[in-house]
Amino acid sequence: MSDGTTGAALYRAGFAQVDITPPVGSSLAGYFHDRVATRVRDPLHAKAMVIDSDGTRLALVACDLICLDRETTVPAKDLILERTGIAPERVLACATHTHTGPEIRVSTAHIPVDEDYLARLPGLLADAVAQAEEAMVPVTLRPGRAQCAGYSFNRLFRLKDGSEVFGASGRDEQIISEAGPIDPELQTLSAMDEEGRLRGMVVNFALHPDVIGGGSADFISADWPGEIGRNVAAVYGEDVVTLFLQGTCGDINHRIHRPTLLPTGGEAKAVQIGRGLAGLAMYAAEQAEPMTAAELAVAGRVLSIPYYTRTRELRDEIERMKAKGELSAAERYLVALTENWPHDNEIAGVPVQVLRIGDVAVVGLPAEIFVRIGLDIKHWSPAKHTLVVELANERVSGYVPSTDQAGRGAYGAKPILSRWLSEDAGRRMADAAVVMLHELW
Repeated sequence: MSDGTTGAALYRAGFAQVDITPPVGSSLAGYFHDRVATRVRDPLHAKAMVIDSDGTRLALVACDLICLDRETTVPAKDLILERTGIAPERVLACATHTHTGPEIRVSTAHIPVDEDYLARLPGLLADAVAQAEEAMVPVTLRPGRAQCAGYSFNRLFRLKDGSEVFGASGRDEQIISEAGPIDPELQTLSAMDEEGRLRGMVVNFALHPDVIGGGSADFISADWPGEIGRNVAAVYGEDVVTLFLQGTCGDINHRIHRPTLLPTGGEAKAVQIGRGLAGLAMYAAEQAEPMTAAELAVAGRVLSIPYYTRTRELRDEIERMKAKGELSAAERYLVALTENWPHDNEIAGVPVQVLRIGDVAVVGLPAEIFVRIGLDIKHWSPAKHTLVVELANERVSGYVPSTDQAGRGAYGAKPILSRWLSEDAGRRMADAAVVMLHELW
């Protein structure tokens, strides 16, 4: 439907956020050793957007968590259906991937998990969607984009012997260059009401959010994605909600590769990134044209992809590691995971989801995805704007590298420690997404 004056498509949309901050004393996710929160620097949220066009509804939910597992998303989507009528396949739930939030990964956890908190999470996600539905008003939706240089860097490096490593420290003479690209595009989808007021915004950018705390963190924080939301609200109004949809950043972080006098980590860096990306998001949104297309549609497939199966080489590596004696936290974790790996010769069900919102495509992938895979989807997409979102709906692997990087040894490609699926999993996810995009367009 159109507003009849400007030619812009008129949707209904609502936004809401619900506090999902765990209690002080919770163990934090994201490292191989236990970090216990002694304070809350800033709260964590589940942020929701509900969109309606001619009675068809979709929901987006972004959570300030390390990831989302089926144990949370399946009951959450069931509750959302019960409370709003929005079917599970029409809900995309994702995590921002903050490393200063609670550990929630029961299936592979080596860090204590608060079961009571986990039991409450599905209801909190459903609360956010229900409140967003109640807040729906007529809006135009405006997709924007801008290029961002100097904030994201590929964190893997190709060596002269053909292998790849995580980080460059001590290997300068062996390094050829970064092992892959970045995705410098920041994208927005903003909702403006009939009075010209911003009601809420979606922001999509590919950058690992492990900035504010590091291995010594003892506090809860949404990291720089939370700073984006606070900066946007400071300009447009405290009730304006910003959903951050994490891009494909499995091999992307904030560590600059040249000398700098600017912050390189910690709270100062997180604040700097949050301010800068918020400013760029506002710039993109302020020049974004309202869409004239009002289609809402969804597609989804569950791919059958083999799990990694332990090889003799990996078993020998583990035995050599154990023979060293004292092991690091990461080595102990790898040994335990490898010796107890339950998925040899099994097939994983890997969900890939595509939403159409007018001229905008939103692609949900269920793991930490290397940036080349996201760029490939964008390249072949027929949509004018394609937001590729990692850590969506459930967790089927730690990382998913590109096929050619899966065997080169860097962290992110290490079997069982970080890569649970076969080497070709990323290509298969990308191909399925592109096929569905063309079906929806």
